[in-house]
Amino acid sequence: MKAVVYDRYGGPGVLRLTDVQVPSPAAGQVLVKIAATSINLSDWETLRGSPAYARIGGLRAPAHRTLGSDIAGVVEAVGGGVTRFRLGEEVYGDNLALKGGFAEYAVAPASVLAHKPSALTFAEASTIPQAGAIALQGTTRAGPGSRVLINGAGGGSGSFAIQLAKRAGAHVTGVDNQRKLTFMRSLGADEVIDYATDDFTRPHQPYDLVLDLVAHRSVLAYRRALSRGGRYRCVGGSVGTLLRVLTAGSVVGLLSGRSIGVLAVKEGPVHFQPLADLCADGEVAISIDRTFALEEVPAALTYVGAGQALGKVVIVPT
Repeated sequence: MKAVVYDRYGGPGVLRLTDVQVPSPAAGQVLVKIAATSINLSDWETLRGSPAYARIGGLRAPAHRTLGSDIAGVVEAVGGGVTRFRLGEEVYGDNLALKGGFAEYAVAPASVLAHKPSALTFAEASTIPQAGAIALQGTTRAGPGSRVLINGAGGGSGSFAIQLAKRAGAHVTGVDNQRKLTFMRSLGADEVIDYATDDFTRPHQPYDLVLDLVAHRSVLAYRRALSRGGRYRCVGGSVGTLLRVLTAGSVVGLLSGRSIGVLAVKEGPVHFQPLADLCADGEVAISIDRTFALEEVPAALTYVGAGQALGKVVIVPT
């Protein structure tokens, strides 16, 4: 089969399209013929090996030669003990532990997969698992009249989070680069901020909830952005920022009557299927900026890594 592989951390130039053996599913695993794989920021980080947490499991070299975790496709074979899926069924899921989606076939634990809603295309379904789980869990505290800010709102998780917070009745502010301001408004954001010209941690009115998808500021800045009783949660960002949030954040939050911490994202179908149902029913829109062929994975990752994608970018092998 064709697969995009890499043997050392670096930029898109270390990737190459080559022929490899089709993997065989072990017990509890499913072989999926890939129809679409969406790109997440985690793919860009694991390609580069930066931040440092991207090297977990592969300190000196990548633990898995093929990236791509949010997959959608058709069951080609099943390993021993798998009874929930049959050959020919359409599935999707977040194969974060094994990856392998930038290829024609990938093996995934049956536990990370769900049956694809018939109302969604493979490309649409592939956008949901990782980004959707983050958006759902990151906006659980949004409610009628609450003030919610989403930093990095123009990307995959952010585009879902804007819509989920609005459905909950919140006043939503989206933060991203200038290119994405109109896009964020189109998703329902009440206010938008260009991070290059305005500092969202110095608001005219503080926020009840801040979901930070690209954390890199100080704990005191995050405290300043929150109302008393407010909640700040980050997903991703620099190692230094995450460590400060995990340590000083809890202390600063406790002393100031705020909650400052890292969002511990729970994985698996139960955590992304509710969003898939909303998308299938037309309640939440799926934003696919561009699709790329398998041989264009380096260009696709460059595009996502540069922060240019409006919503999601999808790889279609065929």
